[in-house]
Amino acid sequence: MRIGELAAKAGLTAKAIRFYEHAGVLPEPERQPSGYRDYDDSALARLRFVKAAQAAGLTLAEIRQVIAVRDLSGPPCRHVTDLLDTHAADLDRRIAELSALREEVRRLRDRANGLDPDHCDDMAVCHVIPAELPAAGLEPG
Repeated sequence: MRIGELAAKAGLTAKAIRFYEHAGVLPEPERQPSGYRDYDDSALARLRFVKAAQAAGLTLAEIRQVIAVRDLSGPPCRHVTDLLDTHAADLDRRIAELSALREEVRRLRDRANGLDPDHCDDMAVCHVIPAELPAAGLEPG
């Protein structure tokens, strides 16, 4: 099938398919005598895998690794499981950081309810967000 047909079936653009070829997650297809790319059904399966892997949080580099493991030693299930474990741990860390940030934002918002703008320090930008100076001074750390 030609690139336009593959793109339509995969829900991608032809440009995206060429990008995936260049990125090494989709092998370059055979060419017709006219020079047009000639994809087989395995290209569609590969693109569907790539999209699903990206939706699960894998990077293109990680997807290339999965494909390489598959090509060299068979089913990459253990490798994929390890990648997913790593991503899950990273998400847990990011969720904890975002939860802490949300609490800080709420604390500041609650603080704002009790402050009077007329009592704002002329040297401060805004007393809702107190600017604590680092111990070493104003130099960035």
